[in-house]
Amino acid sequence: MTFIIHFLFFLYSFMIISSYIILGIISVFETVEYMKKNKFVNYNKILSSNISPSISIIAPAYNESLNIIENVRSLLSSHYANYDVIIVNDGSKDDSLEKLILAYSLIPVDFLINEQIPTQPLRNGIYKSTNPAFEKLIVVDKENGGKADALNMGLNISTNKYVACIDVDCLLIEDALLKLVKPFLETTDRDVIAAGGVIRIANSCVIKQGKLLDVNLPEKMLEKGQILEYLRAFLLGRMAWSRLNGLLVISGAFGLFDKKIAIEVGGYDTNTVGEDMEIIVRMRRYMEEKKLKYKVAYIPDPLCWTEAPDNYKIFISQRNRWTRGTIETLRKHRKIGFNRKYSSMGTLSYPYWFLFERMAPIVEVLGVIYFSYLIFHNQVRWDYTIAFILLAYLFTVLFSIAAIISEELTYHQYKKKGTGFKMIMIAFLEPFVIHPFILYAAIVGNKDYYFNKKKKWGAMTRKGMAKA
Repeated sequence: MTFIIHFLFFLYSFMIISSYIILGIISVFETVEYMKKNKFVNYNKILSSNISPSISIIAPAYNESLNIIENVRSLLSSHYANYDVIIVNDGSKDDSLEKLILAYSLIPVDFLINEQIPTQPLRNGIYKSTNPAFEKLIVVDKENGGKADALNMGLNISTNKYVACIDVDCLLIEDALLKLVKPFLETTDRDVIAAGGVIRIANSCVIKQGKLLDVNLPEKMLEKGQILEYLRAFLLGRMAWSRLNGLLVISGAFGLFDKKIAIEVGGYDTNTVGEDMEIIVRMRRYMEEKKLKYKVAYIPDPLCWTEAPDNYKIFISQRNRWTRGTIETLRKHRKIGFNRKYSSMGTLSYPYWFLFERMAPIVEVLGVIYFSYLIFHNQVRWDYTIAFILLAYLFTVLFSIAAIISEELTYHQYKKKGTGFKMIMIAFLEPFVIHPFILYAAIVGNKDYYFNKKKKWGAMTRKGMAKA
């Protein structure tokens, strides 16, 4: 029996490490190929064309007073010809709406809403600006219904072909829409139903009037650790899944969607805390069941900067929510799991997410418990144990360093002297100072999902991104 347990732990470790290596290698080749192709793209043609695809940027806002003026300004500064910006004030209790009215000269207007998806009702109505400079801006004030409900309101109001759903606390770079719409234009053999790009952390960066002026590395270990985590996830993970057409999630911080498909599947699910992942899985499932050719695209360009948690309480709350969202989505769509009817999504993506995302923290905790049992009964072969732990630690560090090198050789956002060395030092420390909190949050998330009837979304307290 002991041999079987040891073998199962070894097999799981071998499988997860192998999958990371394979995904990392695929990501590197995909990024290199993308950058070569990108040299021949003339974004000015897309920018100046009146027939460029129409896009609505939908940004839900709840108590975002600290950031809302700066970030709406960044959305309105997009280098794109055919778009509008829909800010959905989801029953904020602070002065977000008052600030918007004052800053953008807003007045109430009559506006026809095509209510294809049920949402909470309007509160004070819909506003537009009297200033022609802000003619692209639409502000909706509605009763609180949560982020998914606010996004659904935006889908109802939008009259454009595509919708870019973004967190209002995020800072969008000026050419983000130009780059993200490209997969929709260049893919001819199938429908692109959604696309995403790299999300970066804006903590300690200098931001003024909605523009990123200077990129700085934060001082706190937690913030640096999240930067490293984002680099691994986006540069060495999602690029590979894009190549395999196996993406199950586009970051809720910023993603571009085919509005027609999003509405046909019923919009965002208001009964989950992982609405960003759930809608992608549901859209993919819809396309598979209709036997339609499709793609969920991903590009390695840094398109959006967001404020990350800077204290462990908020960080744990955020990761708790991510865990619950993953569980909810995988459980709701368990029909596709290990099901050849759903092609690569059923036979590759779902099994990976279930085994190596959903089950990983549980397996890790079981491993710690079993290891403690072996120590108590004096059954540990310390030479093998130390070698195994050292191997796992070194692999984690090397994988992080690979992500850092990939960043340095591609978009190199952190240009200040010594930043690369600091990030490498974080790679050595992260398994001890960040990972235990991620593991704790995942276990608490499992407990909350199964035993806590009040499924809280989890607040993200903002400090404000505009730094002097």
